[in-house]
Amino acid sequence: MSDMTSDLRADIKQRRPFESLEQEAHLNIERTAAVLSHAFAEALKGHGITPTQYNVLRILRGAGKDGLCRNEVRDRMVAQVPDVTRLLDRLEDADLIERERSTEDRRQVGTRITAKGLMLLGELDGPVADIHKRQLGHLSAAQLKTLAELLSLARQRP
Repeated sequence: MSDMTSDLRADIKQRRPFESLEQEAHLNIERTAAVLSHAFAEALKGHGITPTQYNVLRILRGAGKDGLCRNEVRDRMVAQVPDVTRLLDRLEDADLIERERSTEDRRQVGTRITAKGLMLLGELDGPVADIHKRQLGHLSAAQLKTLAELLSLARQRP
């Protein structure tokens, strides 16, 4: 295995050593996320949606015909966004989702994916799987499992 520190330092053109292992790990996570995210966003761009919008559509597809309220969508998102309502507005304007106020509780607004949204996700399922395979397919199953476990541990608070 190559020296990961020199790989990252070369990648970001840093000459000095990192201040700590924690800093190096953090920068490695940030750099890797940026590289993976950029390629993912580029693949979605041709379909007229962002990775955040894709995430919402996947959440709503998983929720089924009952859908979810705005806060439930927000809580399930991979990356937090400051204005979920505006995000949902854009998806509704594109006819990818629909919202309906509850008759029992007028404060609750259910959000569901539309047939057009389901069709778009169906078109993207294969290409997205291909992107993941291209980006991470060179890692073994054991390496992927270890990576996922370590990242999960990094997100836990002491």
